[in-house]
Amino acid sequence: MSSSIVFTAPLLVLATVAALTGAQQFACPHDYGFYAHDIACDKYWACDLGVATLKTCGNGLAFDDTDPENLKENCDYLHNVKCGKRTELQPPIVVGNCKALHGIFPDDSECEVFHSCWAGEGTRYQCGPGLAYDRRSRTCSWMDQVPECKQQRADALALTGIQCPEAGRLSAVGSFTRHAHPDDCRLYYACFDGVPREYGCPIGTVFAIGQAEGEGQCQDPKTVPGCEDYYGDIDISVLKTLGL
Repeated sequence: MSSSIVFTAPLLVLATVAALTGAQQFACPHDYGFYAHDIACDKYWACDLGVATLKTCGNGLAFDDTDPENLKENCDYLHNVKCGKRTELQPPIVVGNCKALHGIFPDDSECEVFHSCWAGEGTRYQCGPGLAYDRRSRTCSWMDQVPECKQQRADALALTGIQCPEAGRLSAVGSFTRHAHPDDCRLYYACFDGVPREYGCPIGTVFAIGQAEGEGQCQDPKTVPGCEDYYGDIDISVLKTLGL
């Protein structure tokens, strides 16, 4: 009785190993090429002289299997790859503002900020005035069009005290009005159909309040009281050359 148990256990182990080994086997359709894994979106098979090697994309990346000839070894951002039934992924490795080692991620507290991460090193980017990072389109969009940023936008507008003309109602200067930013000489708010959006004057100019509420425009800082030294000693021509 005891002897049968002694011999059966090793056989079970060998059977398990054989099953696992068989699960890892992949028959290369051609001598050379790259082929998607059946169930894992971030894994793929690399075939060289008919020998298959299982590879894994960087954390946060997935294998792009759209090449009909299977000759491209391309790991792309996860949001760019249609995984379909390849649903398995390695757990994300979080480093600072990077929700995975590779990817583009919104900031946790500032709607206009996002982080581009590669190999765990994140670079901080900030959308322009009035814009916020849209998690769906992965572009900078008007803050009022980004649902996650409604509260931040509401809080910011509350501090300005700006009152836009109601949609469809004309003010002294029409339905489109401009209003100074409370803290920054270069920024201003423009109202469209009752919705204020933040803009920035071109480099080298600042926003000047007009004689009538809502008709301000961008002008040379020297002509705007309180904003004469907005750019300090910075060479404006250099900023324009750099596209800042």
